[in-house]
Amino acid sequence: MKRKRGCIMANKFFFLILLIGLPLSIIGSLLHWPTVLMFVVYCITIVALAGYMGRATESLAIVSGPQIGGLLNATFGNAVELIISIFALKAGLVGVVLASLTGSVLGNLLLVAGLSFFVGGIKFKRQSFNVYDARHNSGLLMFSVIVAFVIPEVFSMTMNETKTFALSIGISIILILLYLAALMFRLVTHRGVYQHKNKETVEHEEPEWGKWKAVIILALATAAVAYVSEALVHTFEEVAETFGWTELFIGVIIVAIVGNAAEHASAIIFAFKDKMDIAVEIAIGSTLQIAMFVAPVLVIISLLFPVSMPLVFTLPELIAMASAVLLTTVIANDGETNWFEGATLLAAYFIMGIGFYLL
Repeated sequence: MKRKRGCIMANKFFFLILLIGLPLSIIGSLLHWPTVLMFVVYCITIVALAGYMGRATESLAIVSGPQIGGLLNATFGNAVELIISIFALKAGLVGVVLASLTGSVLGNLLLVAGLSFFVGGIKFKRQSFNVYDARHNSGLLMFSVIVAFVIPEVFSMTMNETKTFALSIGISIILILLYLAALMFRLVTHRGVYQHKNKETVEHEEPEWGKWKAVIILALATAAVAYVSEALVHTFEEVAETFGWTELFIGVIIVAIVGNAAEHASAIIFAFKDKMDIAVEIAIGSTLQIAMFVAPVLVIISLLFPVSMPLVFTLPELIAMASAVLLTTVIANDGETNWFEGATLLAAYFIMGIGFYLL
């Protein structure tokens, strides 16, 4: 009953934002309102739309079962950022796209996990989650970020652009195939091994929306996000000049937070309810989607645009992502957490944020 009341309140909140934000996005774009104002309006509107996409996906996952639910999460879990990144690639902002991928990894592993551990740890002195899932995900994180992202940078030092991009395409295909294999492993061949036998799975969940209502809402929200995202991308250059921000900072901090806002809020709420399995899955699972699915897909999609995007990050981005993976792995591998571990992750995020701002 409490969850239903919370969903109603959240829906009213998101609906109120959309009722104001979406018309303002259209009117402001047509009337050429100040760019900085429109940047704020677009960001708020996308956050509200992401909230509806998240709820629609969750409802469909409950209705359709775990296998299709996993596919839906893989497809729509990072749909907002994927859409923003596609329009950024179209505009030739390759640096912003790579930085936003970096920001998603840092945001999910340090900011989202950190806030979840910290907020949950304030209410509960000790929280636990599935240690086998944690170790499984840690291995994939080590591979996808440290191996698959570092290798192109190392080899690109002795390659020309053509060979570097060919290497990026090959790595991208391998990452996508391994990610699909990981879904198969978790949801089909080893589903029983990774099934959580606790209070979170014995509860009977009722979908917030029916199947077709969820599909319609998801389609409309995705179309609206595509429209607003294209307009948002065109504000980046002027906003960067106005505030003295670099494209790297916009990608790492702004785009990453806006694109994943709905997931961030959900993880923190689940942690506060002591549902740490779900909170950790959102934080780490979303990171794996970014590293093993979204980033490779963007590399392949960039073939359609004048400026292609190799899977080559800057040295600060690589070091930041590798550090985040190693720190999260050390903290999460025991299957337990507390508020101090959350504070440690948050401290790392803010240190890196300051570095990217001053870079």
